[in-house]
Amino acid sequence: MPVSKKSVRKIATKVKPVAIAKVGGNQLKAFMEFIRTQGVIGLAVGLVLGGAVGVLVKSLVDNVVMPPLGLLMGSAEGLKGLTWTMGTTAAGKPATLQYGIFLNDFINFVVIALVIYALVRLLKVDKLDKK
Repeated sequence: MPVSKKSVRKIATKVKPVAIAKVGGNQLKAFMEFIRTQGVIGLAVGLVLGGAVGVLVKSLVDNVVMPPLGLLMGSAEGLKGLTWTMGTTAAGKPATLQYGIFLNDFINFVVIALVIYALVRLLKVDKLDKK
């Protein structure tokens, strides 16, 4: 069933553009108030900085901490080079357990957790939610 231009004009005259703008304006004001009161900006900044701290600490651990530890444990590649050969597979290839990679990732996790803990304590953010 085709719609005529006359019926479209009739409907268009009933809907006031000003009313639509007011509804949009109220929604925008409510949204901006939500952003301010709920701390969304602080959360976004925290996520970005947390990601940056994670990358920085991972680089510190991988490039500064791990090479001397690996050298002490007998690996020229740092901890990532530590493996244990358990035997050979049916195809004749060595079955190796790469425990050095796990140790590296575990140390990364511990250092990142300690850095975040120290920042939270230093900035006294842990006391914000307590009333």
